[in-house]
Amino acid sequence: MLHHHIEENWRKLLKDTFNEEYFEELMSFLEKEYDEHTIFPKKEDVFTSLNITSYNAVKAVILGQDPYHGEGQAQGLSFSVSPGVKLPPSLRNIFIELKDDLGFPTPQNGSLKKWSTEGVLLLNTVLTVRKAEPNSHKNQGWEKFTDEVISLLNNREQPIVFILWGKHAQKKKHLISSPQHFIIESAHPSPFAARKGFFGSKPFSKTNDFLKKKDLGEIDWCLTDVHTK
Repeated sequence: MLHHHIEENWRKLLKDTFNEEYFEELMSFLEKEYDEHTIFPKKEDVFTSLNITSYNAVKAVILGQDPYHGEGQAQGLSFSVSPGVKLPPSLRNIFIELKDDLGFPTPQNGSLKKWSTEGVLLLNTVLTVRKAEPNSHKNQGWEKFTDEVISLLNNREQPIVFILWGKHAQKKKHLISSPQHFIIESAHPSPFAARKGFFGSKPFSKTNDFLKKKDLGEIDWCLTDVHTK
């Protein structure tokens, strides 16, 4: 089963979820989908976000919608694409804001894996998709599962920054009720919305300002070898 690929700490925290009827139905649905269609990401990459960023390591969460649906793009991390893949428009805008906010040079590829290792949970609200069919796996149970993940993070005593870009991510805001956490909201980085409040929102420096204030260690957002200010 797919969920056997989940990192040990997350697996312990989510063990009750795995026994719930909706989750068992979701896993059955996915087994069939992987057999009959081309599904992204690959089976072993579905839980990459949880596997790289363990529960206790999370400093910030960036919520995406569902995986990229083009060949070779999705790698199990929200907004991230595999090296060598053309940058999707939203990711290009994220890199523009990163440069504007912190002065870092534009990365050579679209992999955000380094952010994951820095404690940024790159979580999509739906973790799988059919090739060339965006949102094809919505309302199958993933939303409930990712609600559980966010609720577990909300229960954590150590503060976390939740970065909510666009209305879809902001629908999860009600799950973040503990006062120690910090929420950053803006428009989505997509070309349709970026100029309506994403550009100039400075989410990266705001996250680090909060973490610094709480003595939690800042995130190194730089994705290139050259650090320039």
